[in-house]
Amino acid sequence: MPFITVKDGAEIFYKDWGNPEGPVVFFSHGWPLSSDNFEAQMFFMANQGCRVVAHDRRGHGRSSQVWEGNNIDQWADDLAELFEKLDVKEMMMVGHSTGGGEIVRYCARHGTSRVSKLVLIDSTPPFMLKSETNTAGVPIEVFDGFRAAMEKDRSQFFFDVASGPFYGFNREGAKKSDGIIYSWWQQGMISGFKATYDCISFWHTVDQTEEMKKIDVPTLIIHGDDDQIVPIDCSARLGIKLLPKGKLIEFPGGPHGLPNIEPVWVNERLLEWLKS
Repeated sequence: MPFITVKDGAEIFYKDWGNPEGPVVFFSHGWPLSSDNFEAQMFFMANQGCRVVAHDRRGHGRSSQVWEGNNIDQWADDLAELFEKLDVKEMMMVGHSTGGGEIVRYCARHGTSRVSKLVLIDSTPPFMLKSETNTAGVPIEVFDGFRAAMEKDRSQFFFDVASGPFYGFNREGAKKSDGIIYSWWQQGMISGFKATYDCISFWHTVDQTEEMKKIDVPTLIIHGDDDQIVPIDCSARLGIKLLPKGKLIEFPGGPHGLPNIEPVWVNERLLEWLKS
């Protein structure tokens, strides 16, 4: 399996599929998942003649379960080393949830010389924490509850998230997919406890408002308006006001896990944005 070893010794797993001469599309997964969660999009875009690249964030999936470095700056630096090794240029970067925050930080920290466009799907920026100035945000008690639930029984907690709010399966009339639930749970359980635990603090400590204002490439925001994990009012609807070159597409009734629940629709939007 392909890995790169980054400067601090961590091994980062990556996938590199499709046409090596085609337009590059990079995918950054959400918490607590891996590159596997974007397989429907990667398969589709590769079949459109693209070169598709995705990684398992450090501590996630098949990458090293390091104790240190589970923070957004290090995630961005890992990407910079991966892109240098693969010599990717003019890529469209796609991030889901936490992965959206990761690619925004990459652009802020390393620039956009390798980037042509961004896509943020149900993503965390600009800032999730509820405050007097961000009343639509998520209360700190929710994040504290996540940590407590992981410490008590991570396996059950991950199952509850996947079978409930992540995909909107807790909504009346929702049709559950056992396959999607178990895939999410399996990806989460393969990822390291420390990395997935540390990631929770990113959601309530990192404000990416100023970073969003400085993104100098066209950026598409896709967000479900019934997202129970990253509420649309503290993310997409604020983020679009910050972006110099932004476009927002809302999916009515859409949950947080749009790439898995609505893969055909998401794939069509990605291809349209790539060709625009």
